[in-house]
Amino acid sequence: MSQSGPERKPEPTQPRQGYDDRESRVPDPWGVKRAENLLQSLQAILSARVVVSPVGEIQEVHVLSGSGISPKQVVRNVESALLAHLGIKVDHRKISVAQTAEVEPIEVLEQNAVKQRSLQRGVVYQSLELMAAAPHRVRFAVTLEVNGQEVVGEDEAAETTRARLQAAARAAVAALDKALPRGTFQLEGVKIIEAFEEELVVAGVHVVDGRETRLLTGTAEVREAAEQAAVLAVLDATNRWFQSRQ
Repeated sequence: MSQSGPERKPEPTQPRQGYDDRESRVPDPWGVKRAENLLQSLQAILSARVVVSPVGEIQEVHVLSGSGISPKQVVRNVESALLAHLGIKVDHRKISVAQTAEVEPIEVLEQNAVKQRSLQRGVVYQSLELMAAAPHRVRFAVTLEVNGQEVVGEDEAAETTRARLQAAARAAVAALDKALPRGTFQLEGVKIIEAFEEELVVAGVHVVDGRETRLLTGTAEVREAAEQAAVLAVLDATNRWFQSRQ
């Protein structure tokens, strides 16, 4: 009597590489999942649902897409993809499209809000540069962004605290003057004051437009350099005037 060898257990069937094993266990006689996966691979489509009849005929196609492509274009893309890849012709009336609002990260929204607010202000401070001039004299260059365009104003003064303050303010006024479509700005004066235990710079700027002459005033807290605060005080005075004419 011959002895039989040890009984072999059947080896489990391994799923094909790149294939979802969960889908392999779900009957899909009409290729619904294949069609849905195809549609979800199209640009701007977030999800897709295909409804078929008991005999496998496509009755409805529901698509959720982003707002980057028009619904009509999404429908055309769905028709073309099903016909080209699966050989299925679907009436466009069976395809419904729902679109979601475009959602951006909070950081992007904040940046856009700051940018829009800057554009509304009309004038945005960019930089203040100090350069050596003749002996015992300094030159200031103020760079501003006015309605999206960069303008630079310069002024020179003696190497004293008060003169430096005046020169920085005059450089800001010179930059603004270049951006005026008509009229002109003239610095009335700038000085440092103390209020509420803080140092502030107060600036007065005359705007002359035809027969109209107005004195605009503005303030800025001294946080870094007094000269920078002088520039910001000039902008505080004139920004309201610029914004009222946009």
